[in-house]
Amino acid sequence: MNEDNFGLASGFISAAYVEQAAQARKQREAQLKTLLSQRGMPEHGWSEGMIDSLMMDLANMDSNNFIQNVGVGEREARVFCQSVARRHYRMAHGVGRSGDLIAEQPKASGSSLMFKLANMAALDALKLAGVRGVKAGIVVPMATGMSVALVLLALMQLRPPTARRVIWPRLDQKSCFKAIFTCGATATVIPNAIVGDEVVTDLPALEAALREGAEHGDLLCVLTTTSAFAPRAPDSIVEIAKACRQHNIPHVVNNAFGLQSSKVTHLLSEAMRLGRVDAIVQSTDKNFMVPVGGAIIAGPDSAFIERVSKNYPGRASESPVMDLFMTLLAMGKSGYTNLLLERKELFTYFREQVSKVAEAHGERMLSTTSNLISFGMTLDTFLDTPGGPSMIGSMLFTRNCSGIRCAFLIAQCTMHSRGAMMHGNRSYGKPLSHFPPSSP
Repeated sequence: MNEDNFGLASGFISAAYVEQAAQARKQREAQLKTLLSQRGMPEHGWSEGMIDSLMMDLANMDSNNFIQNVGVGEREARVFCQSVARRHYRMAHGVGRSGDLIAEQPKASGSSLMFKLANMAALDALKLAGVRGVKAGIVVPMATGMSVALVLLALMQLRPPTARRVIWPRLDQKSCFKAIFTCGATATVIPNAIVGDEVVTDLPALEAALREGAEHGDLLCVLTTTSAFAPRAPDSIVEIAKACRQHNIPHVVNNAFGLQSSKVTHLLSEAMRLGRVDAIVQSTDKNFMVPVGGAIIAGPDSAFIERVSKNYPGRASESPVMDLFMTLLAMGKSGYTNLLLERKELFTYFREQVSKVAEAHGERMLSTTSNLISFGMTLDTFLDTPGGPSMIGSMLFTRNCSGIRCAFLIAQCTMHSRGAMMHGNRSYGKPLSHFPPSSP
């Protein structure tokens, strides 16, 4: 409805009522104008109706939704199932083009605009979470592991042909390890150190490997981790970033679910300020409560983030982009900030309550003060019970409590014909029965 149509409508119903509706329309247009001019998240969350209205407006900018459009190409946003079409607001062209993820799509100006707005809102969210120093960010339709691989592939274009080795402080999780081999690189796994209950970065060992690799010229990058289940602590990314700057070696950070922790975001900011960080990769579902399938790749160098986007082969799905964009609109800056504060409070409360359970059963909480996302409780008194400590996880799951990991003993897993200790979140060299809940 525009002013002319509102004027015509007054010939059917009271002009006063039409004027009231026109004013409401202007308020929605003012919200959209603010979004477009400020290029970030709205100050306050939008209503569901306002979000739906915007998504329909964006969809109508795509050529497949033009009234007189006739698509005769091989890819014309044809969708057979109308339930699928409605699910995607009839936006089916995807984002980007074959040569660049952030390139405009000629047949889909609405989808292209949504992608630009989503990237700006995502970058805004990272800064609100406390990640200072990021200059650019893109939302990619891949989860964390494949997004890390995309970053590594971009680095390969900048490094010498012989630089294909990644230094990786050990993390007992498969995705990053597999990402390294997926892009044709090799991994030098740095065993961690154990300080009290915590599994921490062995800085002397890592720095020695970094010096040696810099001399040989075979290092692609250092790949560090900020978020993991207890007793694993975040890597010493500030010190590692300083060493990477000193030796001129790229540094990629797997920040899968670290945005929710102000301590982690502070470490990221300090690492960028004092050392070298080329890219930070974070999951959309783990940080923003959307379906699995997306990640945000961000960093302090806009040119490198653009290079990463140009490495994406072909057009991309817009579903994870749409999910995040709509969610950030619904949250708004105030809503997202409140969620971060609430999570911090709930983490303290959750840990206190689990501590009471531990004490009641003769167990103890692990002292993992560096990890403010996850904590652990021993299960040593269950070692000789039927089923052992792992039975606790099974019992919790069958009682609809999901996400708990009960770690027990040490298992061996081989990937890519290379032996690697992959045993959940247990610390090697120190068998420990425990379960580490988290507070996302």
